[in-house]
Amino acid sequence: MAENTIPYKIYLTEEEMPKAWYNLRSDMKNKPAPLLNPGTGKPLSAEELSPIFCEELVKQELDETTPFIEIPEDIRNFYKMYRPSPLVRAYCLEQKLGTPAKIYYKFEGNNTSGSHKLNSAIAQAYYAKKQGLKGVTTETGAGQWGTALSMACSYFDLDCKVFMVKVSYEQKPFRREVMRTYGASVVPSPSETTEVGKKILAEHPGTTGSLGCAISEAVEVATRNPGYRYVLGSVLNQVLLHQSVIGLETKTALDKYGIKPDIIIGCAGGGSNLGGLIAPFMGEKLRGEADYRIIAVEPASCPSFTRGTYAYDFCDTGMICPLAKMYTLGSSFIPSANHAGGLRFHGMSSTLSQLYHDGYIEATSVEQTSVFEAAEQFARVEGILPAPESSHAIRVAIDEALKCKETGEEKTIVFGLTGTGYFDLVAYQKYNDGEMTDTIPTDEDIAASIAKLPKVPE
Repeated sequence: MAENTIPYKIYLTEEEMPKAWYNLRSDMKNKPAPLLNPGTGKPLSAEELSPIFCEELVKQELDETTPFIEIPEDIRNFYKMYRPSPLVRAYCLEQKLGTPAKIYYKFEGNNTSGSHKLNSAIAQAYYAKKQGLKGVTTETGAGQWGTALSMACSYFDLDCKVFMVKVSYEQKPFRREVMRTYGASVVPSPSETTEVGKKILAEHPGTTGSLGCAISEAVEVATRNPGYRYVLGSVLNQVLLHQSVIGLETKTALDKYGIKPDIIIGCAGGGSNLGGLIAPFMGEKLRGEADYRIIAVEPASCPSFTRGTYAYDFCDTGMICPLAKMYTLGSSFIPSANHAGGLRFHGMSSTLSQLYHDGYIEATSVEQTSVFEAAEQFARVEGILPAPESSHAIRVAIDEALKCKETGEEKTIVFGLTGTGYFDLVAYQKYNDGEMTDTIPTDEDIAASIAKLPKVPE
């Protein structure tokens, strides 16, 4: 198709929006390893998971064979408030870089939560309401997930209890206030309000917290309060399922103009955005219908893919959650207080970990000063202030485009712009003032945490 016929923004119609989520696991020959009961070491049953998660979400979590799962009409109608999201051709960035590469980004920041997280939040709140629950508990890192869930719970008149990683609670007070505006209670984690929080504080005095800490507290509260369940914003199979709307819309938009990407890039913390973006493309790759180079980008301060171990581990620091086989830095690993709060998780989705282990995904890690350099470069030419998490993907997209400039190759690059950074201005201030530093864990730091991995029989 002629270059000048491709618009800056490719929008889908409401009729072209996905009517079903795509279950990537259905096309995986090597299925992700099952969640294990930490007490027995045996795969968890639906009955064992139901006190933690909503019943319908348990079914989705365990379903490895159904290719497409229908999106309920109530959720599709909610999606229409901010979806379909645009696929944007970064013409200005291409011109600034002087690259022959064609760069596209899927922008998920056009809702109040400022990120892609609302795609799964509204689904999980819907199933909680349908089950007749009183409320839900959760954790949040940078605050996008907590904001999204507070919005979804407000829509369905559900109580919402959020444990926010302490460093983000302090760095991002405005994100906290958005959650409270939507009716959520927000507690900095680790806290003195739970038994596991008290234990973590005793073992790590003055800790800035982590997603693993916050998960432990949220699960404790959910399991000790009748009428509540725990919901998670990343990592789990059900979350990657809901986020597949990102990739499905992206592929439909590209197909409309006969565009086939060569490289697909996403930031990676727990895996929700990356898993959602790559889902239909990975499906084609698994089925042998097409090939793509897929790159996961993680912070050098929390490099679970690139420096982690593929093993069973607890998903939480308090070691009260099920065991998941994943690339992990160890559940006791607490990353430095970097500004990419949503990527500060010690492990990676079991689904993505299996795909990475099997060689379908590449991974790289980048330092936060380099990330913010790319973020400002992007903001100045594309007019969107990106979230720190998204900026990891921007960093590598720019690097790949500059490689094309050197070689003269006209590759097509697609990356996920997961959200906006307007609540992350403390981080931008640190960068602009020259006060931002790069903290990278030593091999000894990681080895000490890995040494504490649970012993699981093969």
